[in-house]
Amino acid sequence: MDSMALTETASATTNLRASQTDAAANRLKAAGKNREEVRQAAEEFESIFISQMLGHMLKGVGNGEMFGGGPAEDIYRDLMVDEYGKQISRTGGIGIADTIERQLLALQEVN
Repeated sequence: MDSMALTETASATTNLRASQTDAAANRLKAAGKNREEVRQAAEEFESIFISQMLGHMLKGVGNGEMFGGGPAEDIYRDLMVDEYGKQISRTGGIGIADTIERQLLALQEVN
């Protein structure tokens, strides 16, 4: 894969992450009175938030010699970070989903 194709792939990954964030925010707004939908939207938002935090944290870590480095490693690292975020959220997360769920349910009771 040449550097132009890797750059396009990295750009596509960034665009995908941005669209996932937008989709999660839209689901939070649109979550109906169904408590399960609210919980799922809150966990998805938390997953994306955690992925973003981990991604920024790992930017400071250099590419490893074991995997050869280069642009391809950056792309796969982004995919790995997304999966880390999903897994952390599924196994209890950092508490953001709980707070978002409570707030959404409280707002629904007011309306």
